[in-house]
Amino acid sequence: MHQVRKSLAVAILLCGMTAGVATAQTAPAAAPAFPVAFNVGVWSQYIFRGLSQTDFKPAIQGGADYAHDSGLYVGVWGSNIEWLRDFGISSGRVELDIYGGYKKSLTDDIAVDVGFLRYQYLGSVKDGFVNPNTNEVYAALSYKFITAKYSHALSNAFGTAESKHTTYWDLTAAIPVADTWTLTVHGGKQKFRGPSADAASYSDFKVEIAKDFGKGISAGAGVTTTDADKSFYTPVDKKFIGKDTGYVFVKYNF
Repeated sequence: MHQVRKSLAVAILLCGMTAGVATAQTAPAAAPAFPVAFNVGVWSQYIFRGLSQTDFKPAIQGGADYAHDSGLYVGVWGSNIEWLRDFGISSGRVELDIYGGYKKSLTDDIAVDVGFLRYQYLGSVKDGFVNPNTNEVYAALSYKFITAKYSHALSNAFGTAESKHTTYWDLTAAIPVADTWTLTVHGGKQKFRGPSADAASYSDFKVEIAKDFGKGISAGAGVTTTDADKSFYTPVDKKFIGKDTGYVFVKYNF
């Protein structure tokens, strides 16, 4: 299998993405001076940009965020994964995301967010494969419950050869449908650079419903779909990681 088939794609999102689906950690909003917030969750599977990272198996995830009232923030987040071993790229079974940035409300309804995100995959990379560790910068603009975001890879993206400057656009609608319920609608487009651009690029979509139970506890369920190339995103003797699938989760913020 071509080494490029052993990567996970990034997407130009068309409809939106929020914290519901098991997905890599997004930047927290600015809060009062010097707070530190923690989160931990259990997911039926970890889905990142429409692709299952855990071979459709459960994931345990957690992170910590520090935000200053100036708008500056830093954070770290981690999850178990399977895709690196499934595609034969490395021995890694852990993803660790390290990020930092600046978020500012311009009006009551409009906010901007810019930052840097490092996807660090623990484990040794096998000979002949591209290191999957990925550096991205991002910029987002929010209006009420809608957020548009652009991500740009400064390095090769997720183990794909010659893929520097791969881009991912996203637009998220997190619609409050009741006092404690939120409906999230997401769609996106991943645009890879390099020799595998045509096979690796794809669109993904998501619909999710989540409920806030109070005291930091939330839970939800959703479905995702992609138009990813099945042959490119199917490990040997495994399932197509971009197939239509559902998920459930429980999360605790403290």
